[in-house]
Amino acid sequence: MEEVIVRAESPEDVKAIDVVNLSAFEGDAEAQLVDAVRRSPDFIRDLSLVAEINGRIVGHLLLSKAALEGEGGRKSVLVLGPMSVVPSQSHRGIGVALMQAAVNRARDMRYTAIVIAGRPDYYERFGFKPGSEFSISTNLPVPEDAVTAMELVSGALAGGGRVVYPAVFEAIY
Repeated sequence: MEEVIVRAESPEDVKAIDVVNLSAFEGDAEAQLVDAVRRSPDFIRDLSLVAEINGRIVGHLLLSKAALEGEGGRKSVLVLGPMSVVPSQSHRGIGVALMQAAVNRARDMRYTAIVIAGRPDYYERFGFKPGSEFSISTNLPVPEDAVTAMELVSGALAGGGRVVYPAVFEAIY
C-alpha cells in the first residue's frame, strides 16, 4: 500500500482541495465552507491539512478557531470541519492519518481543545468524548449527541459552555 503523506495545505493546493470536497460530499457547501474559512480570521494554515498518495491530494481536514463561552468567560478552542476523503480512496487509512496529524499538530501548537459537530461514532475512536461529558453545546442546529470534544490540555473544557462556531459554518447547517 502506498504511503499517506499529511502536510499543511499550500496556496497551490486550493483547487485540489475543492475537488476532494466536491467528490466527497453531495453539492458544494463544504467546498464553499473551506473557502470562506480560508478567507476569515479563524483560518490557521498549519491546521488545514491535506493527505497525499503518490503526489495526488486525496484528503483534506480543516481545524479553525472558535470560542467557548461559559461561566468562566470566553476561551479559544478549535473546531473540525469539514474532513473529506476522495470516495475511491476510502478505507485506506487516509482519514486516520489526517485525524492523528491534526490532533498532534494542534497539541504541538498549544491549542487546548477540539470540538466536532457530526459523526460521533467515527470521532470517538480517536479519543473524542461526547460533548455532554464536558457540558458543552454549540450554536449549530445539530443534535446534542452529535457533538464530541477532546481536551488537548487537561481541564481546558472544565465548566462547559457553548461553542460558538464562526458564522460561515451556519450556511451549511
